[in-house]
Amino acid sequence: MNWVPFETLLRREIARFSKVLVQTVVAPLINSFLYLLVFGVSLGQHVRFKENISYLSYLIPGLMMMGLINNSYQNSSSSIVTMKFTGDLEDLRVVPLSNQTIVWAMALASWLRGMIVACITWIVGNFFMYWQQGEMLGISHPWLFLFFSLVGGLSFGHIGIAMAFWAKTMDQLSAFSSFILLPLIYLGGVFISLDRLNPFWRSIAQWNPLLYFIEGFRYSFFGHSDVPVERAIVISLVGLIFFYWQALKSLKPGQFGRW
Repeated sequence: MNWVPFETLLRREIARFSKVLVQTVVAPLINSFLYLLVFGVSLGQHVRFKENISYLSYLIPGLMMMGLINNSYQNSSSSIVTMKFTGDLEDLRVVPLSNQTIVWAMALASWLRGMIVACITWIVGNFFMYWQQGEMLGISHPWLFLFFSLVGGLSFGHIGIAMAFWAKTMDQLSAFSSFILLPLIYLGGVFISLDRLNPFWRSIAQWNPLLYFIEGFRYSFFGHSDVPVERAIVISLVGLIFFYWQALKSLKPGQFGRW
């Protein structure tokens, strides 16, 4: 990989989402505040989980991963679609950028935006934790925290690239986010434990790949989760490889859309 073009494209993508701080910082801050206030504080007082974990502390890692996944996907997909309709995408064909350089630079920028949102959620969540319980939520396994945040953010940055090349309109791109990605996130254990689901829905949820991203990330905070962490690591890595392959495939002429 040629690092100069990689760094240039990475800086361009970071500068692009840095100009829309309302979407990058303000909107996630308000969303996290409302989610934690309504679910974590108001309803969480009546919910208790195993290992005596409060619902508020259980909710924070799930919301962090949800913000990471959503924003990683939105960043790469919106960037590609915008370039398609403004004609800037053609510039990538005449500069010395390999397909791998494009994929990894855009995915890494997407991960960075997702991590900013995740950290904002963590800060807001710790504010509520300290206010309600007099303690803050720490990380039990920092390396697993880094692993699942990297794998999750990069995976959905790659999905955003693939879907943006496939979509011919913004409506098609929004449909994937609304009708596929969002339901998978909600059924992936963000708001409720698998133990509290109906057996039928519990069996369905175990086929949801997002469950393993979210529960693996949650394990890094508490040291336990609804699924074995080894299984979460393996499935997350397989997902990253598969989504990377789809993103790389989408850049080949004639595969997805017009490139």
